[in-house]
Amino acid sequence: MTQGPTRQPRRLAPSRRVLLAAALAAMGATLAGAAEKKTFPGVTGAEIRIGQTMAYSGPASAYGQLGKAQAAYFRYLNDRGGINGRKIRFISLDDGYSAPRALEGVRRLMEGEDVALIFGSLGTANNLAVRGYLNSRKAPQLFVAGGSQAFNDPVHYPWTMAWQPALHREGEFFGRQVAARTPGARIGVLYQNDDFGRELLAGLRKGLGERAAGIVSAQSFQAADPTIDSQIVNLKEAGADAVFLFAYSRQAAQAIRKIHEMGWKPQIYLTLGSAYIGSTFRPAGIEASKGVITAGFIKEATDPAWKDDAAVKEWRAWFDRYLPGADPSDTLNIVGYAYAQTLEQVLRQAGDDLSRENIMRQATSLRNVRIPVLLPGSLINTSPDDYTVVSHMRLQRFNGESWDPVE
Repeated sequence: MTQGPTRQPRRLAPSRRVLLAAALAAMGATLAGAAEKKTFPGVTGAEIRIGQTMAYSGPASAYGQLGKAQAAYFRYLNDRGGINGRKIRFISLDDGYSAPRALEGVRRLMEGEDVALIFGSLGTANNLAVRGYLNSRKAPQLFVAGGSQAFNDPVHYPWTMAWQPALHREGEFFGRQVAARTPGARIGVLYQNDDFGRELLAGLRKGLGERAAGIVSAQSFQAADPTIDSQIVNLKEAGADAVFLFAYSRQAAQAIRKIHEMGWKPQIYLTLGSAYIGSTFRPAGIEASKGVITAGFIKEATDPAWKDDAAVKEWRAWFDRYLPGADPSDTLNIVGYAYAQTLEQVLRQAGDDLSRENIMRQATSLRNVRIPVLLPGSLINTSPDDYTVVSHMRLQRFNGESWDPVE
């Protein structure tokens, strides 16, 4: 039996052998690098899981846009490769602005979704409700969307940190300004009857000092109250000529509209957390909102003063691509962007050590960080003894389209 010719294996040219070897070596290095990436609670070699509860429904649902803007920013980051080679998986649950639902949601995020941290959840009461649970688990509760002083307590709650100017500090700022500018003002206050409203009122009293006697009436309301008309009538009857609205957008809009309908013309001061064109002034009526004063801390994207600002131009390009159909005049969109940029800074600083301990270490050691959409002069400096993130404010007045500095 004659054996046929044996087929010899095809030999690659020397140059192709070199290229193939190099490609295989590179592939091996890539796979080895991915395999070597450390994992931590909520962090794999491929992703970082971030949790949040947000008021997408309920009495503070206007603030749901904050979470939508943050989600859009994380999509933007993922389109650019994520952070240090890991994509962000952002899980944001509706808590209806209810503390029990917020706690239920946070438990689900921690125990079911295995997130690395909780980020940017809205509301003083909601965040206080989950603070103890998160601290007991040594899980970062970062950049709370609530300004209570309780969120700057490194000794008792070292895993909790706010982002915006503290409510008590904001109230003090208003009080000092009024005492210096209009010392004879007869002051009326509308405040939400919880930690949010009470801290602003306490700060206002402190800032006014001996002028606190000029508070002629302080009217409270509950977050779920359908209307605050009677409280506004009471403030007018008390003879107030300066009215502070320590309320979220829905009640703030109701108050501004009611004051206008009554033909009453006090100077209105509005907490910075509600000083938004889209969610407060439009529902109240732009004409009714003219002249409202607030404590500004961020650039208004639709303000002509910033039309040539490089940071606002960059924000607008991002907004047009990642939030199509949203309202650019809703300041929550640029605020949410700034919140997310601050978290990005923390995670990038953490490098490949994304343990909860190191994430918290980086959050409490930010040095001269400049978030470009904050007002000029605003630098973020945190320390293990002082968790204050944003502190720079200025007094500004709404002119019907944008904000004018109050000199």
